[in-house]
Amino acid sequence: MKVYIALLRGINVGGKKRLPMADLRAMLNDRGFSNVKTYIQSGNVVFQSHEEDTGALEVSIAEGIKSSFGFEVSVLVKTKKEFENIVMGNPFTDSGSVSRKQVYFVLLKNPPEKERSATFGRETYANEDFTITDYCVYLLCKAGYGKAKLNNNRIEGKLKVEATARNYGTMVKLLEMVP
Repeated sequence: MKVYIALLRGINVGGKKRLPMADLRAMLNDRGFSNVKTYIQSGNVVFQSHEEDTGALEVSIAEGIKSSFGFEVSVLVKTKKEFENIVMGNPFTDSGSVSRKQVYFVLLKNPPEKERSATFGRETYANEDFTITDYCVYLLCKAGYGKAKLNNNRIEGKLKVEATARNYGTMVKLLEMVP
């Protein structure tokens, strides 16, 4: 069985799309996933499956949430290796930035069009640095993510790709959880 990490977008935020992690784990177990573990309430899941197609896994999880909990949610699934590569590709490794919780990852569901990526890559934002790859926009938010102009919604709008954001600490913790 292969190890995967699933990231759900927009659950348990502001009282909307409430999804208890115990219920999510139970639903995923019922759908045949193994060794299901969650981390915090924002929809971070480590699991194992015989399925090799991440797209099929995304659809299965999204359909399970829709049928079990009654709402739609965007799901991003990465293999253990893909996730490791994203974390290791982080250009913002300064220990001060990491300890001040200024480093974020906006994981992209699909690679953006090259032209959109190039146009967006030329933009500048005060107190914010970023690097775009095919599967992640790495952010350094010097004033904090809560005050950042460059956030998940803006990145989705600029690149026309579904995305979900996680902080450095969450990314590292998820890697520590994989068997």
